[in-house]
Amino acid sequence: MALVDNDLIADLEARGLIHDSTDREQLRKDVAAGPVGIYYGCDPTADSLHVGNLIGLVMLRRFQDAGHRAIALAGGATGMVGDPGGRSEERNLLDEATLTHNVAAIKEQLGRIVDLTDSERGMLVDNREWTQDISILDFLRDVGKHVTVNQMLARESVKVRIESEHGISFTEFSYMLLQANDYLWLHDHLGCSIQIGGSDQWGNIISGVDLIRRKRQTAVHALAWPLLTASDGTKLGKTTGARVWLDADKTSPYALRQHWMQTADADVRSQLLTFSLRPVDELERIVTEHEAAPHLRAAQRVLADDVVELVHGTEAAAGAAEAAELLFAKDPTGASERAFMTLAAEIPFSRVSAADLGDTVEVLASTDLATSKGDARRSIDQGSVSVNGAKIGAKDQLSDQIRLHDRYLLLRKGKKSHHLLEVFF
Repeated sequence: MALVDNDLIADLEARGLIHDSTDREQLRKDVAAGPVGIYYGCDPTADSLHVGNLIGLVMLRRFQDAGHRAIALAGGATGMVGDPGGRSEERNLLDEATLTHNVAAIKEQLGRIVDLTDSERGMLVDNREWTQDISILDFLRDVGKHVTVNQMLARESVKVRIESEHGISFTEFSYMLLQANDYLWLHDHLGCSIQIGGSDQWGNIISGVDLIRRKRQTAVHALAWPLLTASDGTKLGKTTGARVWLDADKTSPYALRQHWMQTADADVRSQLLTFSLRPVDELERIVTEHEAAPHLRAAQRVLADDVVELVHGTEAAAGAAEAAELLFAKDPTGASERAFMTLAAEIPFSRVSAADLGDTVEVLASTDLATSKGDARRSIDQGSVSVNGAKIGAKDQLSDQIRLHDRYLLLRKGKKSHHLLEVFF
């Protein structure tokens, strides 16, 4: 990947990915002199990461591609406590067995984005390794004595929670101390000198920088990207509804692609610069071309394809793109069997015996495309029903239609309603 003037920090600046940092020029020099160890942490509160975590993983990938050591931290210990940042009330605390399961599950997801096969290039660590055996007295003596309550109360995440109706527990209040200790341990044992995170994590991140300065009399770095929000102000990955997961069993590659295809025109440039690994100048050309014909959604296609390929691989991205094109193709007869198999899991789908295809109205009424036989007849008479891209009339029979790949009939009503039939004998 080509960088702006071969300068990774300049490239991140051009992408709008630096909201806060410690000494910027020294950071630039240290990264240029590299390689450096850089870490991003996320608490394994579920057995899948979601799109809210994706920016951190892509940032690790950018540093790794530039020759640095990417360290992904799964917060098995901090996950037992819960970060107060960005929350109005305390999260449910997870038991150790659940956290162990979650850490194992997300390792595979991480490994598709960040190379974990060579520990010199990238690795996954769990902070329970160095945290669970520390006694409370040792922790207070070795960490707590170096941080003042005044500093902790000044952190925005703590202030917000203190002023909320729920307040903040001592457990959550201690979270930043645990995270600061993580940075210290990674600095001492893995040579880590940069921690990254969202701007809402800045207080926690800078606490680690301060702790290392006090205990080791050395300067390390912190870098935070701006909170990624849509044009309506909502925070990516933090919606109150269903999340978009990186686990294919929770959010399929097709559904993940559709999520990014729905990106508003006002947001697509910033999303491309954030998530695509393509060079900045190439992305700017794509956006310029998109703005000349936004109805073609060319920029959204690039964004969707790049993210799905990054998260699930080239084959899954190609399959998801082909399945999406199949739904809107005037002639779907050239689509691969893989595209139909993908669609079977994404749109209304049913299996029907070849012997039961004779009565088209009855078959249509048995799907979600018609509420009754009368509704099915009206839709056919109005010319709004097609099979494999061709409109059918009242006298046409499904049994006479050519089955794609010897088994599929793609029914469409209007422009947006679909049902896939798999015919068996």
